[in-house]
Amino acid sequence: MVGKEIAERASAASLKIYNNARDYARKRGIIIADTKFEFGLDDEGRLVLGDEALTPDSSRFWPADDYRPGGAQPSFDKQYARDYCESLGWDKTAPGPELPEEVVAGTRARYVEAFERLTEIRFDDYLADPDVVLR
Repeated sequence: MVGKEIAERASAASLKIYNNARDYARKRGIIIADTKFEFGLDDEGRLVLGDEALTPDSSRFWPADDYRPGGAQPSFDKQYARDYCESLGWDKTAPGPELPEEVVAGTRARYVEAFERLTEIRFDDYLADPDVVLR
């Protein structure tokens, strides 16, 4: 749909972003098992990243020290909430099921652990001063 040249640029950008992130995360004990990138073109025809990238909502983060081939993996992403919804037999049509507090808390705890491992910053320190991630 976008043509060969733009598709090749998006592919090359995806691989560069992923490879850098993979290496960074791996040093901090996280496997990026799956992710997505959404690209678009700006008004001047430049390729731009158009949405979040490498977050627990757009990726699957697995703890490297717990990885075991061939089965479900513990994760630092939204899989915990998905598993809960699937246990209800939800057919994935709107509206989605109400999440109990323990599922919300469990999902949040996984996101916070991913944040702390990846940034090496305590999440409470980030909440107190969001600019701490820029230092």
